[in-house]
Amino acid sequence: MRPAGLRAGWLAGGVVAVLVALVAGIAFGPVNLPPAGVAAELLNLLPGVHLDSGLNEREVAIITELRLPRVTLGLLVGAMLALAGAAYQGVFRNPLADPHLLGVAAGAGLGVTAVIALRSTTGDATANLPLSVPLAAFVGAIVAVVLTWLLGGAGGRAWRGPATLILAGVAVSAFLAAAQTYLMQQHVDTLREVYSWLLGRLATAGWHDVLLVLPYAAVTGAIVLSQRRELDVLTVGDEEAASLGLHPQRSRYLLIVAASLGTAAAVSVSGLIGFVGIIVPHTLRLLAGPSYRSILPLSLLFGAAFLALTDLVARTVAAPNEIPIGVVTAFFGAPFFAVVLRKSRTS
Repeated sequence: MRPAGLRAGWLAGGVVAVLVALVAGIAFGPVNLPPAGVAAELLNLLPGVHLDSGLNEREVAIITELRLPRVTLGLLVGAMLALAGAAYQGVFRNPLADPHLLGVAAGAGLGVTAVIALRSTTGDATANLPLSVPLAAFVGAIVAVVLTWLLGGAGGRAWRGPATLILAGVAVSAFLAAAQTYLMQQHVDTLREVYSWLLGRLATAGWHDVLLVLPYAAVTGAIVLSQRRELDVLTVGDEEAASLGLHPQRSRYLLIVAASLGTAAAVSVSGLIGFVGIIVPHTLRLLAGPSYRSILPLSLLFGAAFLALTDLVARTVAAPNEIPIGVVTAFFGAPFFAVVLRKSRTS
């Protein structure tokens, strides 16, 4: 059932965007495949469907073993980052709140770097400890968001404005980046691996990565979407929300934990990819309206499509070389952030 306030046209548009991104991400690359054949082969994955895609065994293997897991991972990561950005903006009532700018991504990055460093010391493989990476990222993300919130409110509630919270996030990110650099210097054998991961990538994605992040994505999506009405109520203030029967702090903490969990899971498998949590929710807020009953589910759909298409740009625009996806999102996100910041200051 559609949540109230979410128009069928926008919901259908989000689903179509995801399907287009899925087919395009699989069809185009070093070996171009016919989109119609790709679509038919994807339908063949459904039980009871048998269509003639016209593709040979090699092309089918490219789809199922190489491109489909990568695109699927991109869809999951984009959905989580956009959903987390929208949730943070509602919780903090701050249009500039974003996993990257609040220091959450940096905290998750420190957790992952610590796991990589530990692996180099003990000789263990991350693949043998699948829970260690997202859990370490989650701990780092929670620590970062708490530090940012406390630092941003050091002067009282009046200090938690957009600019102050962003400055607090920058300070926390700088501190965590320093700790991360120290770890890297102590374990120089991991420099190449950590540096490649820091720029953001989906190049090494496989079904293992998809299965690793899927449970966290499901939990995050279920919790955040279940709180979409509460976020609308929180926009009027804590006192008004409490008078309507809502527990503001409980809802706020639940959303922070859920959004941080999704961010941590995304960061653990894809590295640091910034600005998705600002670009997608803000565009939807301008086009579909300010209600979080619309923004949250649409952020999940359009965020997934956005990152999958961004990954397509990253691996085709400079082919045969591949641009880190974090560089591409920063290229689009930096000017977008400047526009949002100016509008926020004007307001």
